[in-house]
Amino acid sequence: MAWQDTVEQTVTGLGYDLVDLERSASGLLRVTIDWPWQAPQDGQEAPVERFVTVEDCEKITRQLQYLLEVEGLEYRRLEVGSPGIDRPLKREIDYVRFVGHVVDITLRAPIGATGTDVSANRKKFRGTLERAADGVQWQVVWSDAPEPKPGQRVSKKRVPPPLQALTFALDDVQQARLAPIVNFKGRQAPGAAEPH
Repeated sequence: MAWQDTVEQTVTGLGYDLVDLERSASGLLRVTIDWPWQAPQDGQEAPVERFVTVEDCEKITRQLQYLLEVEGLEYRRLEVGSPGIDRPLKREIDYVRFVGHVVDITLRAPIGATGTDVSANRKKFRGTLERAADGVQWQVVWSDAPEPKPGQRVSKKRVPPPLQALTFALDDVQQARLAPIVNFKGRQAPGAAEPH
């Protein structure tokens, strides 16, 4: 069994979800964990989100140090942490979980010819993650209009610029992450109206 599988079994065996696993040439072994997420059932509220604590990371670190010593895997430093605000999206369930959130997507290849203002050699996009109309693929929706500056008044008569959408399959994605947007007013559900 590969060491990656052993690490994943250990993390999931302790009740966590392995988000990412990275091993650098300098000997750093980085393990990113989170609490498992389950989609809410029809008619039920979304469960209260749990966050990884320092104690959770210590628990995984102790277990992995022992395991990696037994396995004989050489490393200089082991880091166990939470995904943070720029969490990577790796699996289908990650995309389902973060529908409605702003994401940064990098495609494996440029999008090619377009009949729009979008450059044909563009690979990076930031926008709201949505399920595509076919129910299988995904799309990211964005506007190229600049964000209003904090405190700037926006005219109610202003016509909003058109939205653009890119439909993609998960196989088209090289890297996807939650956009690291900091809101000092606190967390809110995506699409929730901002309090005034």
